[in-house]
Amino acid sequence: MTARATARAPGRASRGGTAGAGGADPATSGGPLLLGVRHHGPGSARAVLAALEHVRPRAVLVEGPPEGDALLSLAADERMRPPVALLAYAVDDPGRAAFWPMAAFSPEWVAIRWASAHQVPVRFMDLPAAHALAVPEQPEPRQEDARSFDPIGVLASTAGYDDPERWWEDVVEHRAADGAPSDPRAPFAALAETMGALREAYGDGGHPRDAVREACMRLRLRAARKKFGDGVAVVCGAWHVPALAARTTVAADKALLKGIPKVRTETTWVPWTHRRLARHSGYGAGIESPGWYGHLFDAPDRPLERWMTRVAGLLREEDRLVSSAHVIEAVRLAGALAAVRGRPAAGLTEATDAARAVMCEGSDVPLALVHDRLVVGEALGAVPDDAPAVPLQRDLAGQQRTLRLRPEPERRGLELDLRKDTDAARSRLLHRLRLLGVGWGEPSAGRSGTGTFRESWQLHWRPELFVRVAEAGVWGTTVLSAATARAESDAVSATTLSEATALAEHCLLAGLPDALAAVMDALAARAALDADVGHLADALPALARALRYGDVRATDTAALSTVAVGLAERVCVGLPSACTGLDPDAAEEQRGRVDGIHTAVTLLAGAGAGAEGAGSGGGTGAEGKSGTGGGSEAGTETGAGAGAGSPGGGLRERWAGVLRKLVVRDTVAGVLRGRATRLLLDDGHLSEEEAARLLGLALSPGAPPTDAAAWIDGFVGGAAGGGTLLVHDERLLGLVDGWLTSIPPASFTAVLPLLRRTFSTYEPGVRRTLGELVRRGPAPGGVHRAGDAETGGFGPGLDGERADAVVPVLRLLLGLDTGEAGTGGETTATETTVTKSVPTESMPTGSVATESASTEQTAGTERTAAGTEAERTATR
Repeated sequence: MTARATARAPGRASRGGTAGAGGADPATSGGPLLLGVRHHGPGSARAVLAALEHVRPRAVLVEGPPEGDALLSLAADERMRPPVALLAYAVDDPGRAAFWPMAAFSPEWVAIRWASAHQVPVRFMDLPAAHALAVPEQPEPRQEDARSFDPIGVLASTAGYDDPERWWEDVVEHRAADGAPSDPRAPFAALAETMGALREAYGDGGHPRDAVREACMRLRLRAARKKFGDGVAVVCGAWHVPALAARTTVAADKALLKGIPKVRTETTWVPWTHRRLARHSGYGAGIESPGWYGHLFDAPDRPLERWMTRVAGLLREEDRLVSSAHVIEAVRLAGALAAVRGRPAAGLTEATDAARAVMCEGSDVPLALVHDRLVVGEALGAVPDDAPAVPLQRDLAGQQRTLRLRPEPERRGLELDLRKDTDAARSRLLHRLRLLGVGWGEPSAGRSGTGTFRESWQLHWRPELFVRVAEAGVWGTTVLSAATARAESDAVSATTLSEATALAEHCLLAGLPDALAAVMDALAARAALDADVGHLADALPALARALRYGDVRATDTAALSTVAVGLAERVCVGLPSACTGLDPDAAEEQRGRVDGIHTAVTLLAGAGAGAEGAGSGGGTGAEGKSGTGGGSEAGTETGAGAGAGSPGGGLRERWAGVLRKLVVRDTVAGVLRGRATRLLLDDGHLSEEEAARLLGLALSPGAPPTDAAAWIDGFVGGAAGGGTLLVHDERLLGLVDGWLTSIPPASFTAVLPLLRRTFSTYEPGVRRTLGELVRRGPAPGGVHRAGDAETGGFGPGLDGERADAVVPVLRLLLGLDTGEAGTGGETTATETTVTKSVPTESMPTGSVATESASTEQTAGTERTAAGTEAERTATR
């Protein structure tokens, strides 16, 4: 069943909004002391504390599920730090859960702590969670309908206020201590009469289920009076006080509870956050500003001055210039605003307006930070370790302590180096939790790039994740066993190839070797039965990525490699026919698949053939010579070591053959032909001359402008360095420029959106350089002219002097000796020899620098520190 976690308060804000309702003194009149409160109201909390100290009842009843009575003793534990919530969930379906949150300024929490401190029995008295969770949840009334039944809203409008929160602050929160009544029970008695009048006018307030809850409360109150006598104090939502004071019979109350379904439940304390107390989080009894209310409750005196000091401290932490003079002026301005507006004291509205004007210089940007960090707040509660919990939660808590991953309510980034044991264990834990549906961490794009030994995460712990953990407890008692069982179950139920491949990747990331066998069986079965090339292409990248993780995570991926290579071969066979006759939308989707397959084939070739990069520059074996003219003799010789006999080399060459088929087929969409041309050019399977010829054909006058624009989009579009290619090859840029200028005006409007999308992905610097090159025009001969400051120097010719100039920089980057002139000159001569041995017309621009980098990197990796020192000595 879908998880359904319902945040429940002890009553509802819309009907628990008054600070008091009354009852007689149990010590004098023989009746219970009914203390009607507003949930999470610091004024109500102070009033409840004063009343309890004054009356000293013999027992305290608090609105909440009776199943939590056994957990009330933990409230006195010094390790229990609010905000916390009482969590109740159905044992057979943990997704059905309910919360009863309490903050330090909640009247219920104050009453519980007072009773624990004075050794007074305390009990919950609401409808049992066993019944509440068995009854289907009823939708809350719409805001416009519920507002008319909001007691605070009705009283505020009667008093002439348009904001209920502001009325509440003026009447309750800003009540001065010296103006408090001599009898702390007086406010409760006065507002009890008000609640009675409202209930006479509005009935049940649109919530008929309250009649059942109130019947249960009366039964619990009768039982407490029978056991403890009349000295009982009741802390509940003020809306319920008239119903508790009403005279009813036991039989009538039991009749309301007859026939209510029941489920087996478990209860525990869980940490809560101020953010989850906020009304905008979906919590029905929430408040707008839990951080502000917590400040009002905790501040011993001068709350406005202390608040402005906290605001100034926060802004200083963000490197804003805020001095003590700003604090003084902000306090004065807030007081003046309160006087002008006729308020008894400055409230949150005045404090916010003053902070914006004085400390934020009228800007709402820093003020949003103040609202997020202080007005709402990021406080996270804590519960003792010995609090009841499902076994899976205990195992998770133990791993969190071991790995030093503390749950925090605010979002934070986490960078992991998988070569370290602790970071690798953290990664496995986070991936296992994601597999179980506990979204504590989400992978993010960080500085890891394409490497496999780094991971970036965004962590964000939310209270509802305790429900997810309880729900995942059906799979096992530990995170490892639960994740393994969940993966095996998902493998059996996987219906598509993409689901199976994604699950295989998750198993490798999470370190689940016991589940991998079942997943691989499911993967092989789905791959054998699925003949759709699109499905195969979607599944291949995940398999290729999974193979990369084997080296870092020490996982055996031999079986996965066999399936992946077979999948790639089937894709190579069926892709050309799947790319013909496509409309623009389907062609764009297929373009993404081609990119994914290309990356996957590169990864599979590297995993199967080891270091194969030496042969990729000019082709492999005979294919590099005879394919499209892109392979040189030098490339053929170096590629022979990783020839077609190796699995990786053969797969890469087969994929290059598929791309060549896409390039020459007129029935293939232009965006796919352009993309295939670009991939062949980047991998060295296509020479620059051949690429220029294909570009010229695609942009010829006989080609429709829309097809030509699509070809351009595939060739130089996206963020794959297409703009840089045009910057460094003036011939290609000239062809594109000439084609653009030759488009008829009527057709130009049709291709403009596609062109704008293509060139808008370039970096601003690349676009600026392209504009300068087009404005200056091509350089005569295509070669840089010495002393010509107005030409870019890009063209088909190779400038040996400029290429040799990068050698010292490369040696510096590779950590080689660049201090001796003789060494530098010797290297340059070597590079010049290599350059002359390769025909320049068959090498990509910049190949001298590439060859230099490859040569120096190989030498640098094989040279030890001792060898380097010996070489330096010999050079000297």
